[in-house]
Amino acid sequence: MPFESVSKNIDALVPLRTLFNHARRKNLVPAVAFAGICLLVCISQLARGMPLSSAGQPASAITLSLAETQLIIAKATLHGVPWTGPESGPPAQPGKSIAFISEDLRNGGILGVAQGVREAVRTMGWTLKIFDAGGTSAGRLTAFERAMASKPDGLILCGADAQNSNPELARIASRGIPIVAWHAGSTPGPIAGTPVAMNVTTDPVEVARVTALGAVAQSNGHAGVVILTDSRFEIAVTKSNVMADIIRACKGCTLLEVRDVAISESAEKMPAITKALLARYGKRWTDALAINDIYFDYAAPALTKAGVPSSGLSLLSAGDGSASAFLRIQAKTYQTGTVAEPLNQQGWQLVDELNRLFAGQPVSGFVAPVHLVNADNIAFDGGERFQYDPKNGYRDIYRRIWKR
Repeated sequence: MPFESVSKNIDALVPLRTLFNHARRKNLVPAVAFAGICLLVCISQLARGMPLSSAGQPASAITLSLAETQLIIAKATLHGVPWTGPESGPPAQPGKSIAFISEDLRNGGILGVAQGVREAVRTMGWTLKIFDAGGTSAGRLTAFERAMASKPDGLILCGADAQNSNPELARIASRGIPIVAWHAGSTPGPIAGTPVAMNVTTDPVEVARVTALGAVAQSNGHAGVVILTDSRFEIAVTKSNVMADIIRACKGCTLLEVRDVAISESAEKMPAITKALLARYGKRWTDALAINDIYFDYAAPALTKAGVPSSGLSLLSAGDGSASAFLRIQAKTYQTGTVAEPLNQQGWQLVDELNRLFAGQPVSGFVAPVHLVNADNIAFDGGERFQYDPKNGYRDIYRRIWKR
């Protein structure tokens, strides 16, 4: 499929063409305001790779005061954070063709990354072909076969678990084709045991920590939580485990349930699941934490149908900052936060990492800081376009590196 026809297919899926008027800029008050309580929260030592006990609890813990919890939220909600990524690297390597394998373009995070890759590839003067797996195992195998048949110079794997696809990745790597990925493993950087040279993601442990602490903070330490995850993906399990650990360690909070729902089945299953959770837990259910915004696309209408007021249940997502999530937060309709990935920026980073590999240089290894979008900061950093697009000059910086 030629580059232009692929681009048109993406455009047809992007509900970002209608722009709201720019919100009036105001001073951000990033910390959540609370009154009259002294909250102590036991949470895990969330260093990457820290072992868990056999019971699933953190191996060690620290105690956070209310002020310390607020400080974490305040840092995560800052806007206009300066660029901390690479400032130098090889110039654009000419004439490259890129295959992009998408786990499911219905996922807003994957779609946002695809848009960023498309922008960067155009800047490079390369060509791009996108192969969508549609969220199924059979579709994934077909996407790999088509990608290999296209004889690319480089491969981007987006949203699919690299370990599950390792045989296919190994076949591609055996032809000398460099591979980078987005959300293909539980940590940023190379994925051990696979040919993926760089997995681009924010730190999923920190993403999950901020999400869960957001629920603890805004509930004044009395959250009744259901967590939604997808056990098919290592990064999703990492996020949900960390969120569960934090909620369990909050003395006044209750972890009601961790529900395993395939992202690709959320449209069919979430309305009934939401109805069942309301029937089971009633007002005990105050907060839903999810590893992806897409669950809430189908939970929110079910909540409305059930007569739950917009302030009656809080939805917080540990990724990825979809357009629909921004709309819900802006309208104050159930969703109060999303830890948004800088999706477009990460698309540019994926292209930069491939360019470094083409030039025989190591990847940059850049990990973007975690950013929590809420009602206070949604007007900044691309929020008027229903996305988190940091105003840190990343496009100009990458163009300067590439001499484009």
